[in-house]
Amino acid sequence: MTNKFVHILGVPFIDTTRKEFITRLQDRIEKREKTFVVTANPEIVMHSLQDPAYKQILGKADYITADGIGIVKAAAIVGEPLPERVSGYDMMLDLMEMANQKRQRIFFLGASETVLQETVRLVQEKYTGIHIAGHHNGFFDWTDPTLPQTIKNSEPDLVFIALGFPRQEQWIGQHIDGFDQGVFIGVGGSFDVFSGNVKRAPELWQKLNLEWFYRLVKQPSRWKRMLVLPKFALVVIRGKVFSKG
Repeated sequence: MTNKFVHILGVPFIDTTRKEFITRLQDRIEKREKTFVVTANPEIVMHSLQDPAYKQILGKADYITADGIGIVKAAAIVGEPLPERVSGYDMMLDLMEMANQKRQRIFFLGASETVLQETVRLVQEKYTGIHIAGHHNGFFDWTDPTLPQTIKNSEPDLVFIALGFPRQEQWIGQHIDGFDQGVFIGVGGSFDVFSGNVKRAPELWQKLNLEWFYRLVKQPSRWKRMLVLPKFALVVIRGKVFSKG
């Protein structure tokens, strides 16, 4: 498969649909090609502008997908439209469906112990074909080599890492060179949603591209984080105007 990328503020997003991308990842799993996937929203892009070390980590990723309608809108502004959002949560569900059919191995890393245990329980209940290679909560000694070695020994096809940004990307970037196989993908708060600990926006809100607003209504404390959205839009528009000049 050929790769086409859309660059937004220096971050290369893979030009793909969700269905195409899942097929691409499945092909890499079958070929045992180690893969680092970042699901990036405007907050991640803006953080990469302020943190050179984080920007360097993004540079190690094999694929960066448009996790957020803001990225899709920005792509349209710069004149290189992306077909749709390719979010971490949706991909996690799609990949688990495939893993269930192909009896693949998944390692789950992140979230609280309670959320993690419920996630694992539901996966075992809903996807009887999945082999759970192992799991560990998101609270661990970052410098302890035991955890990455445990994951490596479990020989996973997929590793879902729910540490939130920027920690999940930092963890993958730091350790991926030590692995021989597996798709490593940061999935943010996906375990919380899958376990029922956090409710996802209703389908209508998702179709209207208002999932971000639903989260804000449900969690008003997120308002400071949401300020990055208008800043991101302004930086993209300014960049477009200057490029014309």
